[in-house]
Amino acid sequence: MSKPWRNELQRIAVLLLTGLLVGAIAGNIERWLLIFITTYLCWHLYNVYRLLGWLREGKKFRLPETASIWDDVFEHIYRLQQRNRKRKRDLRRLLKRFHKMTVALPDAIVELAPGSDEIEWWNDAAARFLGFTYPRDSGQRISNLLRSPAFLDYLHQQENYQQAIEIPSPVDEELTLRIRVIPYSGNRRLLVARDMTRMQRLERTRQDFVANVSHELRSPLTVISGYLETLLDEQGFGEEYANQLRSMQKQTERMNRIVDDLMLLSRLETEIPQADPEPVLVYRLIDSIVNQARELSGVEEHVIELDVDSGLCLKGRESELYSAFSNLVFNAVRYTPAGGLITIRWKASDDGAVFSVEDSGVGIAPHQIPRLTERFYRVDNGRSRSTGGTGLGLAIVKHVLLRHEGWLEIESELDNGSKFRCHFPLECCSECDHRSVWLSQADAVLTAGGRTDLQPALGVTD
Repeated sequence: MSKPWRNELQRIAVLLLTGLLVGAIAGNIERWLLIFITTYLCWHLYNVYRLLGWLREGKKFRLPETASIWDDVFEHIYRLQQRNRKRKRDLRRLLKRFHKMTVALPDAIVELAPGSDEIEWWNDAAARFLGFTYPRDSGQRISNLLRSPAFLDYLHQQENYQQAIEIPSPVDEELTLRIRVIPYSGNRRLLVARDMTRMQRLERTRQDFVANVSHELRSPLTVISGYLETLLDEQGFGEEYANQLRSMQKQTERMNRIVDDLMLLSRLETEIPQADPEPVLVYRLIDSIVNQARELSGVEEHVIELDVDSGLCLKGRESELYSAFSNLVFNAVRYTPAGGLITIRWKASDDGAVFSVEDSGVGIAPHQIPRLTERFYRVDNGRSRSTGGTGLGLAIVKHVLLRHEGWLEIESELDNGSKFRCHFPLECCSECDHRSVWLSQADAVLTAGGRTDLQPALGVTD
């Protein structure tokens, strides 16, 4: 027990004994006990009154002093107040630093009111990129200031805002802003806008460079291939020189495949997707790919199983889908041991359709899976080159799926095979009308000059 409490209990005991003694002398113990107890209660009420006055006045009123337990109560409350004041000062300093940091950020930051599109606060970058002016725009709805249709759809239709959007700056149309909304603290939202103009210019420069270099390499490679073929047809070379020429021809063919893939990737990145995609007979596409896969397998005699829904069509561009699907199938053939099982499926799912390729091959380590769709990334450089791969196949698959609003899912384990799934949304799927699809493809052939081969001739690589 603390000393103030011991003193208070002693004070109560002395008070009671005094009351008993005075009551005994006066001949009325109850009356005098009541008087002393009432006096003690009034003393406590008086100290409660002083405490409330001190709390109301705060710093202006001096800390009350008393010789009873109330002195300890006042002291503890005073220390608690001091600690709270110190926390408030620290919090104010922290908020000021945080405010200075957000103001100094190069990205535009806009805070929206809870459950509303009204603007509560923005930093200096938002004033530069979005043209906000204080106090004119404070409290305005952001949808009234940023009128881009893409932004309005993003702001009102998104729920989790996982993806960002790019729009021109309302201040300068030459600036491109990448905007993302971040929900936080319940129903509050933070809008972050980043200037992507320089990145876009660099990306366009890269795309133009790749497209131009690929185009320029095509002609000399064609000439080299022609001369090598001519030299190999000659009979005057010894076996040693013939082997060297065949090796050169093989590497030239590989260079041609790389150039073809680079040009295809460049087209996929820059070309606008079809506005009105035609339905594609996927089962027939898969048939053609499987026939080529069996030829590629050759003496290794892989077992290829099919589970294909012939009544399920996909809206899109047939040549691009052929390139994506064949890359996955041919990769499975290349990296599955002789006699291994490869399963190809084309089925409807709850949210669309799925094309999947599953093999019993060597598999891929988990840490390498996120990088598989990068250009020229190889799990095993030696193995990829020995199978004739360019390292661009899965990058092509990724871009084709993006153009068809799909996404790629990869599952794999070392020595336990791999599974690649191409997911397509419901709006890209349809039931096959075989007659109308055949007629549209026949029209395309006639337009192209009477070609009878409806199968797109695309180079297919790893």
